[in-house]
Amino acid sequence: MARHFSAFEIKQLETNPNILRVSERSITYHPEFKKVAVQTYLSGGTPTRIFIDHGFDLAIIGKEQPGRSLRRWRKTYEKYGEVGLENDFRGRGATGRPSDTARSAAEKLKRAEARIKYLEAENGIPKKARNTRKAGEASETRLKPSEVYELIEQLHRKHPLKNMVSHLCKLSGVSRSGYYAWLKGEAGRQMRMENDDKDAALIEKIFDAEKGKVGALQIKLFLENDYGIIMNHKKIRRLMKKYHLTATIRQAKPYRHMLKATKAHSTCKNLLGRAFNQNEPGKVYLTDITYIYYGNGQKAYLSCVKDSTTKEIITHVVSRSLKMDIVYRTLKQLNETVELFHPEAMIHSDQGVHYTHLEFQNRVKQLGLRQSMSRRGNCWDNAPMESFFGHFKDMVDHKACPSFEALKHAVGNYINKYNNERYQWGLKRMTPVQYRGHLLAA
Repeated sequence: MARHFSAFEIKQLETNPNILRVSERSITYHPEFKKVAVQTYLSGGTPTRIFIDHGFDLAIIGKEQPGRSLRRWRKTYEKYGEVGLENDFRGRGATGRPSDTARSAAEKLKRAEARIKYLEAENGIPKKARNTRKAGEASETRLKPSEVYELIEQLHRKHPLKNMVSHLCKLSGVSRSGYYAWLKGEAGRQMRMENDDKDAALIEKIFDAEKGKVGALQIKLFLENDYGIIMNHKKIRRLMKKYHLTATIRQAKPYRHMLKATKAHSTCKNLLGRAFNQNEPGKVYLTDITYIYYGNGQKAYLSCVKDSTTKEIITHVVSRSLKMDIVYRTLKQLNETVELFHPEAMIHSDQGVHYTHLEFQNRVKQLGLRQSMSRRGNCWDNAPMESFFGHFKDMVDHKACPSFEALKHAVGNYINKYNNERYQWGLKRMTPVQYRGHLLAA
């Protein structure tokens, strides 16, 4: 397969005195080098060593190129001698010399070909790269200067006409000095591209491990905590955009009304007032219930209690039923999990029918907890709990669970991972469990 040399590789090859000229697809070697190469080869030298000794980078020209070239030159040498090596016979007749007819045609078409190349070079620049918009015309998206420079370089390589760079730069509305500065910076760009590839590979590894459901800030935390790498979140966003790593983010749900309390139920005041961060673990507990589907469209319910400060899920209950027992079990597990409640501890919920029930309120009082409720129809008053349920449904493929037991296992695994492995920006880049330990130590 033919190689295509980049502009940077062409520049590197042109510095070798054993090369006469280079195009995107071919190299024309100096006749003296071909003579020396053939003589060395006939004396027992290997093609690879001959090319390396004469300053060729095999990573650019290809490992197979020395062998192919020496085979072709040796056949030419055996047939025509050193005179044959002084001319490039590829694409010519059997004698290795162009016919008089061909030479005559070339002379007649010389001017026409030059004119065609000139016009092709001009037409090779798209309209949006030209500086030809008249006053009053609507502006259109123009190419970036670097894109124009690359286009000019390609045209210049394709149509090697003299004094064309200045004309093409003027036609495109870019500076000639900027073009040559861009050429000199090719090595730096190549190095940045290689570094981007390495960084993007690590970012993609984290992205795939989290099933494509992490953004730049979350990836930054994984890099710092799991790999010891400090990387700016703006760079992570740039690389994610460049390598098409788009996080699957849940869409904002429309406003939903809370369940209305009946006359047999009583509501409580909103004691929390959205002051979720108390700087003390165990001072405010948030609770709520959400539904989750599994198996063949079966429905289950998840009740959780969350520490509003550390964002840790203290306890959870998965149930097939939405009866009052689900919240009673939740309170019982909370009491068993917390050894000693904070003197000012409260439990905050929405005005759902479970939490306005008198029996639930009595059990809360028996635990020594104060009870707080969101304002009616205002889900923002319990936003951290709603947020957890949203992330949970994004990360857990609960619909794929074939049974209720499998669902309970999946829920338990995710909550354990959330508490112990999910770094969070708002927790000083720690996991909920780490942050709880940090606050207790402080």
